[in-house]
Parts: sequence; structure tokens; C-alpha cells
Amino acid sequence: MRARDLMSSPVVTVTPRTPVKEAAGLLARHGFTALPVVDDDERLVGVVTEADLIRGGVPRDIRSRHGERDLGQHRETDRTVGAVMSTPAVAMGQGTDVADLCQALTDSRIRSMPIVDGSTVVGIVTRRDIVRALSREDSAIAADVRHRLEIYGGGDRWDVTVRDGVVRVTDTYDDETDRHVATLLAQAVPGVVDAHTVATSTTNKE
Repeated sequence: MRARDLMSSPVVTVTPRTPVKEAAGLLARHGFTALPVVDDDERLVGVVTEADLIRGGVPRDIRSRHGERDLGQHRETDRTVGAVMSTPAVAMGQGTDVADLCQALTDSRIRSMPIVDGSTVVGIVTRRDIVRALSREDSAIAADVRHRLEIYGGGDRWDVTVRDGVVRVTDTYDDETDRHVATLLAQAVPGVVDAHTVATSTTNKE
């Protein structure tokens, strides 16, 4: 799978001038954990996360033992995303292998990855997107693979079986190029762990 196969698009973005309260509302309303921050030309300049928004964003309770000392320190009603965002932003291209994207998410301990075309944000992939793909039923994966193969080479040519996300495609023709394409098409389906294509003649010998 590639990033383009999982990414959500279009993307909800904010600018450095967006009020923090508005950004917090977007996160809460959509269930996001982060928002890409773009400039006036839609180029990625940063990311604002839940952690960025809550860091120093809540004043201490006046009744706490530190309340009197800290009172008023965080009463900033005009805070903007530009003042709290994380920058520079980490981003990846649409053709990024999802395995590499997963590694980046875990290594960097971030929950979402902006997907860019050049410096323009075109999508976003979250940990939840990946988990959702991994949890797809085998029957749904098989139906998706069959649909893509039907478009490529007709509906009566392919036999598709899926077990625990591993796809096996049997081709009634003996064409090495088509088998390669069929494998690539299957691998691009969300939820596919591995895929391979064999010819009917090969199956008969097994």
C-alpha cells in the first residue's frame, strides 16, 4: 500500500493566523489529533497538535497552592496557531510505502502524517487510518481486489482468495506481465498484508 491508498482528502487545515480556540474546535468537532498548518499559498509550514494546544493553554485553578503565583500568566485570548504550532513539519509524499510511513509515525511518536505533493498538502494519514485498514474483513478485501482486477482484465479471468489479509490471485491466462500487474493492484488495496498471483497451470501442478 502507498500513502495515497489510505490518506484522507481533502484535508482540514489552518493557518498561522487561526485562533487557538478555533483550531481546538476543529480538532474536537472532527475527532482529529492534529491539523496541518499552511500559508497563503497552501504550502505546509507546520502542524498543530492536541499537545501544542493544551501546553500552557489552561490556567491554574486559583484555589491551587500555585494559583496565586501563576494567576494571569496564561490569560491570552488572542493566541494563534502560529505561536504554538510545531515546525518544521514532517511530511511524506503520496507514493510513500505505508510500511515506511508506519515506521515514521512510531519513531517520531506522532499520530498523523501530512501527505504532500511538493510542498502542497493533498492528504493526511493517521494511525487510526492504518489500524482501520488492518482490521478490514477478508471478504471486503477480496471484493475490492476483484473489482480492481475486473477493471484491468475482465471479470471471469481471476480467482481471488484472502486469508488474514494475504491475497492469492489465480489467473486463467499464463501472462507474466499481467500477473505482475495483478499483484501490484492487490497490494494497493487497504488491508492487504501480502499478495501474489499464480497462473492456473501452476495451481494444477500443486
